[in-house]
Amino acid sequence: MTDDRSPLSRLSDQRVEYGARGEVAAGTDPFTFFSQWYAEAQAEIREPNAMLLATASDSGPDARIVLLKGVDPAGFTFFTNYTSAKGLQIAADARVALVLPWHDMHRQVRVQGIATRTSAAVSDEYFAARPRGAQVGARASHQSQPVDSRAAMHAAFDRVEAEFADAEVPRPEQWGGYTVAPHRIEFWQGQANRFHDRFVYESADRPAALDDAAAWTVARLDP
Repeated sequence: MTDDRSPLSRLSDQRVEYGARGEVAAGTDPFTFFSQWYAEAQAEIREPNAMLLATASDSGPDARIVLLKGVDPAGFTFFTNYTSAKGLQIAADARVALVLPWHDMHRQVRVQGIATRTSAAVSDEYFAARPRGAQVGARASHQSQPVDSRAAMHAAFDRVEAEFADAEVPRPEQWGGYTVAPHRIEFWQGQANRFHDRFVYESADRPAALDDAAAWTVARLDP
């Protein structure tokens, strides 16, 4: 018998059973835990550094996917246009949340923290390492602003490309990095019967250094 329902009407039937990886044990250091999980994700996930960034806006919460470009004791770093929607929202309220959704591994890492701009030197170094086309695009784009057409976008790109045809493309002043210094990190591992393993690291210091194990308390959460 065929199922004539639309894919959307069958959403309630869609289900994946978790638990193949076994139970998870947490240590005292979130940096070590994250490093271990990220190494495993790199071996299995196509784009493990893709993460959801949630911010606050005048109309309510806002969210989008950005790319994690660095993790060190200071926190989690990504790069963007400071005058974009997310950049303006962070300027108004630096409290943000991150989620790294490693679906194929039945894992996610959730972070809450404070976003601050990286130094100009850090932004310059990363910008210089980007593909030239991405550099040109960063200078040509007024990110999050209305644009007349795709043709107008290409025209702006072509103008910047011609301007720097025989030179390095400098980093725009409005483009650079943010580091999210965390005060709460949750590690989530899917388990059988939706009885998941959840461990949360919290720090009384807002924010705390990732590698300062003494600053963190860890607790298991009910699923």
